[in-house]
Amino acid sequence: DPKILPIFQDALISMLDVGKWPVFALLPPEELRLIRQACVFGSAANEAIYITVNDEVFALGTNCSGCLGLGDTQSTIEPRRIDILCGKKIVSLSYGTGPHVVIATADGEVYAWGHNGYSQLGNGTTNHGLTPALVSTNLISKRVKEVACGSHHTIALTTEGEVYAWGYNNSGQVGSGSTANQPTPRRVSSCLQNKVVVNIACGQLCSMAVLDNGETYGWGYNCNGQLGLGNNGNQQTPCRIAALQGINIVQVSCGYAHTLALTDEGFIYSWGANSYGQLGTGNKSNQAVPTLINMDKERLVEVAACHTSHTSAAKTQSGQVLMWGQCRGQAVAYPHLTHFTNTDDVFACFATPAVTWHLLSVDGDDYLTVAQSLKREFDSPEISDLKFLVDGKCIHVHKALLKIRCEHFRALLNETDEETIEIHQFSYLVYRAFLEYLYTDTINLPPEDAIGLLDLATYYRESRLKRLCQETIKRGITEENAITLLSAAVKYEARDLEEFCFKFCVNHLTAVTQTQAFADMDHDLLKNFISKASRYGAFKN
Repeated sequence: DPKILPIFQDALISMLDVGKWPVFALLPPEELRLIRQACVFGSAANEAIYITVNDEVFALGTNCSGCLGLGDTQSTIEPRRIDILCGKKIVSLSYGTGPHVVIATADGEVYAWGHNGYSQLGNGTTNHGLTPALVSTNLISKRVKEVACGSHHTIALTTEGEVYAWGYNNSGQVGSGSTANQPTPRRVSSCLQNKVVVNIACGQLCSMAVLDNGETYGWGYNCNGQLGLGNNGNQQTPCRIAALQGINIVQVSCGYAHTLALTDEGFIYSWGANSYGQLGTGNKSNQAVPTLINMDKERLVEVAACHTSHTSAAKTQSGQVLMWGQCRGQAVAYPHLTHFTNTDDVFACFATPAVTWHLLSVDGDDYLTVAQSLKREFDSPEISDLKFLVDGKCIHVHKALLKIRCEHFRALLNETDEETIEIHQFSYLVYRAFLEYLYTDTINLPPEDAIGLLDLATYYRESRLKRLCQETIKRGITEENAITLLSAAVKYEARDLEEFCFKFCVNHLTAVTQTQAFADMDHDLLKNFISKASRYGAFKN
């Protein structure tokens, strides 16, 4: 059914063709097959670091300023292993233009190496770092989950939502209130004090942070309006983007001197430099305040930009990829639909230099894993030994797998030898999605239909499925359907979803109260909603 969007396709990482990145062209196929994560960087996309399925880390390239972390400045056309990083499980990686490289590991540690002329390695010196070194000052008791680099500065986000920054500070990009370079990690406080940051990004000379309440802050260089503050003055401490008041941002991405922001409703705002059309507004005028990009496409789920280029990209909910800005020297001033399956390919094929905008994830395709084999057998009659009949349609499954995967079926199938079981209380679409989930661990349903699946998950006491349904529904929330989803969350006792829908309704209160769903709202639910919203401060004006 073409209407069913693969909502959870991110869970099954799309296959990335490392062959699109020429720096890997000399690697033999058997080595390429082992790559699971990769990063391409450098002034001519001539440096690369990759991580294999065995969690070994390798580097190759020109090794400018020792940026490959190999202990010397020798260039290497063949991959060499970075021993100190093997087994570390890298979760975030970013790089500057020096280049310097910074990573965060699954344990929350930060390692940095490469160019250090501005103390961007955070070790208190300006000596280049030839091997990865732990960044410890002020971070030793913290767990870092994300890192971002500008040209010569670094910022890090902790699991508690704090931001630390260090390095080059000529424009205030470290957020310390001065323009003195910052030799070691320093907490970015001022108006971020007591706030929880969930996402960070850096342009060449600026920094951006998104809070858990959807507010966005920027600091540093602002001569192109890339902080979105309505002026062109540099800022030495974080400033809230007032023009986004009432708009909830969930992800921000920075180009060389422009910024893209994704809202909780799947819209994109852009601001900053625009000489290549990188704001997607249809013209080349800089914008000092966030401007909504006019997309007649469906909901967007990802924005992508990289501080080394003037290229912009985005991905829609069904997996379509758009690009605009500087594309192989051409200025594309309006989002252009591509045939790519991921935003990484935009940067591989059209950015200058053709570097990765984040850590690439690659799915192995050399053989079918257990999960892939099971997925292939779902609803295939060939070796199935059980049929479900729902709404007059058949779904073919395997008794053994259902027993292994679900307590309900273990009990049911031990008591019956039937080869066909009729189901009456759920629709075909919902029941098929449930059975497919048992084979794939993912949900293949649009948000509206996921409510029916939430009902089933509650009935069968499938707590993980219930959680996935809640996530799917969250991704599909709009002003029109928010009250319907809130009612469903209350009905099926999905607390997390109820809280999410409630906050969304409060944040979009005016629009939500004018919908038909609000007018038809159940009396008790309405009373409860108004009382809770007032406690939340929705009516304090």
